[in-house]
Amino acid sequence: MRVTVTPSRLCGTLAAPPSKSMAHRALICAALAEGESRLTNLSDSEDITATRRALTLLGAKFAPEGANALRVAGTGGRVAAPEAPVDCGESGSTLRFLIPVFARCGKPVFFTGHGRLMQRPQTVYAELFGACCIPFSHTEEHIRVYGALPAGSYRVRGDVSSQFLSGLLFALPLARAESMLHILPPFESRSYIALTLAALADFGVTARFASEDTICINGSQKYAPCCYTVEGDYSQAAFLAVLGALCGGVTVTGLRPDTRQGDAVILDILARCGAHFTCAGDTVTFAKSAMRGTQIDLADCPDLGPVLMVLGTLCAGETKIINAARLRLKESDRIEAMEAELRKLGAHIASTPDTVTVCGGALHEAHDLCGHNDHRVVMALAVAALGAGVPATICGAEAVRKSWPGFFADLRTLGAQAAERAEE
Repeated sequence: MRVTVTPSRLCGTLAAPPSKSMAHRALICAALAEGESRLTNLSDSEDITATRRALTLLGAKFAPEGANALRVAGTGGRVAAPEAPVDCGESGSTLRFLIPVFARCGKPVFFTGHGRLMQRPQTVYAELFGACCIPFSHTEEHIRVYGALPAGSYRVRGDVSSQFLSGLLFALPLARAESMLHILPPFESRSYIALTLAALADFGVTARFASEDTICINGSQKYAPCCYTVEGDYSQAAFLAVLGALCGGVTVTGLRPDTRQGDAVILDILARCGAHFTCAGDTVTFAKSAMRGTQIDLADCPDLGPVLMVLGTLCAGETKIINAARLRLKESDRIEAMEAELRKLGAHIASTPDTVTVCGGALHEAHDLCGHNDHRVVMALAVAALGAGVPATICGAEAVRKSWPGFFADLRTLGAQAAERAEE
């Protein structure tokens, strides 16, 4: 799909999409619970569909109930041996969260995926399973695991992805005895572990920090059913927030002020850049602002990377983004992708393996932008064009279906001119 955006006057209110991070976690907890849970404010994004599909193979049953709601009949902690490979789509969360869970079935389990998913690193699990003499293999086509991680003490790198830690946190409460996770510094994306611990607690499972870098997990636990509403997603709302700060007239609802989401830092970053906005409960209203560059640390909010590069191009002066290396291991190499596409728009941007430096300046129109099969790249490029007030065409824009299928339709409700057509 090709989308052409043209200069537009924006005005209106949008609800933040449901948090993809919390939806994954709630679905997994509900699937493992003993009894029926009700989940509301779910999206139909491709990543969430991948997790539901996988959990059906696990033995959970899902019944739609009204708009964006599900009833989930859990397995009571029992894990069925899947009759087919577990297709995780392009969802890194689905894959890494569920490897330790499915491993409990006692049979060989194969995981498959699409796009770059099978190329993304799984060395943390390879080392953990290998140390326990549990077969684990990873090829470009699939991952195979045969055997459950027992209760015990595990040393886990904290600088690759918090998804590995979350996967262990879902599975180890079902082991017979207590387990300890010792997280090797640097411990990045700590806020995502806070989200996992919060979801576990909502479903009756206990895991806690025994020290700054050690998590204690009680054994022989049972997940309890829960009525759970997924909160609004700050990582997705960041695209609206940056657009609102650049253009004005945008209000975003559904953003919990007491959230544990690390991406809520987008509001602090925008304030440091000079953005003017007002907060009232879960609602944030943005006014058009003169923006200036700043230094931004992505260690705890890597998903904000693409839209923050856009922000830097439209701020006066220099913006330096540090601790950005993990952006290279996402659905695309997000640093390389954003450099290539923003340069087509006239941006001055440079990078090292771990940093991105952007110098603000005027952008110009471009009609050959590529989405790199990456939802966040596509959305960031749309914000760049609308924020700069220049026409642009983005190819491969269907990638937004991965996390926010209605992204361009929602932009149009704000007044954005965004015409979609099939690829030629």
